[in-house]
Amino acid sequence: MLKRSIQQGSFSDRLRGITLLATVSLLLISFVLFLTPRSPSDGLLSVESDHVRLERRGLLELRESRNYAVIFDAGSSGSRVHVFCFDKTLNLLPIGNVLELFVQTKPGLSAYANAPEKAADSLLSLLQQAENVVPKELRNKTPVRVGATAGLRALEGDTSDRILQAVRDLLVNKSSLKSKPEWVTVLGGTQEGAYQWATINYLLGRVGKKYSNTVGIVDLGGGSVQMAYAISEKAAEKAPAVKNGEDSYVKELFLKGTKYYLYVHSYLNYGLLASRAEILKAVGSSENPCILNGYHGSYIYGGHVYEVSSSASGSNINECRGAAFKALKVNESCTHMKCTFGGVWNGGGGVGQKNLFVASFFFDRAAEAGFIDSNKPVAKVRPVDFEEAAKRACETKLADAESIYPLVEKDNLPYLCMDLVYQFTLLVDGFALDPWQEITLVKQVKYGDSLLEAAWPLGSAIEVVSSST
Repeated sequence: MLKRSIQQGSFSDRLRGITLLATVSLLLISFVLFLTPRSPSDGLLSVESDHVRLERRGLLELRESRNYAVIFDAGSSGSRVHVFCFDKTLNLLPIGNVLELFVQTKPGLSAYANAPEKAADSLLSLLQQAENVVPKELRNKTPVRVGATAGLRALEGDTSDRILQAVRDLLVNKSSLKSKPEWVTVLGGTQEGAYQWATINYLLGRVGKKYSNTVGIVDLGGGSVQMAYAISEKAAEKAPAVKNGEDSYVKELFLKGTKYYLYVHSYLNYGLLASRAEILKAVGSSENPCILNGYHGSYIYGGHVYEVSSSASGSNINECRGAAFKALKVNESCTHMKCTFGGVWNGGGGVGQKNLFVASFFFDRAAEAGFIDSNKPVAKVRPVDFEEAAKRACETKLADAESIYPLVEKDNLPYLCMDLVYQFTLLVDGFALDPWQEITLVKQVKYGDSLLEAAWPLGSAIEVVSSST
């Protein structure tokens, strides 16, 4: 009995010892594993799921911090869509490798005058490409605007209204973007000038600052010329009333948290191509002192045909200046305190007009005449430079012009003296600039490491995003 009891005790002791040894061994193994660095595959599923969740949340927050805008420029020759992306402080963000998506198609909306639905459908491919770069969760918050220009303005009756309504229906029925009826419209010259002002000042980093720190713009198109610059609230209050149906002299813009009072006016029939017709009418004879020696032909503008030929003695800068002065109606009676030309209020002047950026045909003719580098996006000049270039052009015979001015298109050569004289007269007599005042000719504006066109769609995008953030 005693021997059996001793054997049972020693067995129990051995069992407890084995158990203790196993427990200690497991604890040591666990401790070593705890101290040993994990391989990438350890806990892969749980780590990956946490990472994916965090990544998705971060991507969503990043996307939601962005604001997109889709702007259609429906011109006479074709339709174009611009897509811009901004951060919360309205800085431009890249879309892929570029700062804007830009796609175009031809013909323009006005080519479908008798088929409004087809006109609207012509925008469908552009719309789809625009939507594809906007994240799905942001599309219903992304504004889409359509601004039609010269092409629709020229259509008769209610044709343009029916086309615009078809475009509105297209956006409602086939787009997930945010649209409003008033965002589909024929863009007036005043609006175009205001958006051009917003574009250039934005790209220069002036938007959001005091109006006195902004620059003014003069945009010389083919049919009209626009001037726009910021003025004080007091000056805006002094703006004269306009006739029914005319655009007011002052447009209010809210950009980057700042309200601007913008003097803006569009002078219809005083764009470069339209001005030729005005000068031809002012002379009243087929022989014109602005036409290069040796030319005889015709000029067609606005459905009218003008017989054109040079004077027997060739072009003459002084006589051409007189014709341009007469065409601008500089001496027309002015009922306001200060006027530009044609009896139009000049906005009162002031600091917002001191720094002028001058675009479109001003840049093109200066480059073609050879007094600025066409390969550079901006150039500093003075109005007198146009006069000097005009003197050289007016002394040139048409037979020699092609070799002297290789950048000028053949159809424009006979009118080179006229164009340069008109541009000088417009700046000095029309807008009352000092002939020696420095102005900036601009085609593109540098933004970061990129160059962007100084065009109105960006200004429209800035305004609509500013008003919704």
